[in-house]
Amino acid sequence: MVNGTVKVFKAALAATVCLAFVSTAAYAQQAQKPQQQEQEAIAPEHLQAAKNAVQAAKVLDTYDNMLPLIADQTRTLFVRSNPSAAAEIDEVVNTIALEMVEQRAQLNNTIYRVWARRFSIEELNQIAEFYNSPVGQKFSEIGQELTALSVGAGKQWSDRISTQMVSQAREQLKERGYID
Repeated sequence: MVNGTVKVFKAALAATVCLAFVSTAAYAQQAQKPQQQEQEAIAPEHLQAAKNAVQAAKVLDTYDNMLPLIADQTRTLFVRSNPSAAAEIDEVVNTIALEMVEQRAQLNNTIYRVWARRFSIEELNQIAEFYNSPVGQKFSEIGQELTALSVGAGKQWSDRISTQMVSQAREQLKERGYID
């Protein structure tokens, strides 16, 4: 019985790995197209509408901790290899991180362009209008929490359904004499 369950899980794992590989390859191909498109010219009013929508939706807030996190990871990397130079490493990494702060504008502009390529000016104005409304502001404030809770709910459901499917499949396969 355990051997049959192991085989089922191995098959499921193999299918998941194949699906992940195919999905990753497809995503990589799709990701190249938008990058090429983002380099094309966008009308200033369209870019401004995208900027207004992105800022109203507080999309950029997600990236506020990125540079400090990268600095911490860099600091940790070098301190591990030379703990006695921790103070100097800290000074160097902090200096470099502060120099890189102005590069954040590149990320913001790329995000504005991503939005401008996918929404019309009218749609962007509607998005900004929504996020500037009381309900839109609330949605923006709790959006990450909602996403986390939704992902958690999906995981719980998936785990429950997976267990149920394995159990039912085991039962039917046992009845048909394919497993013990």
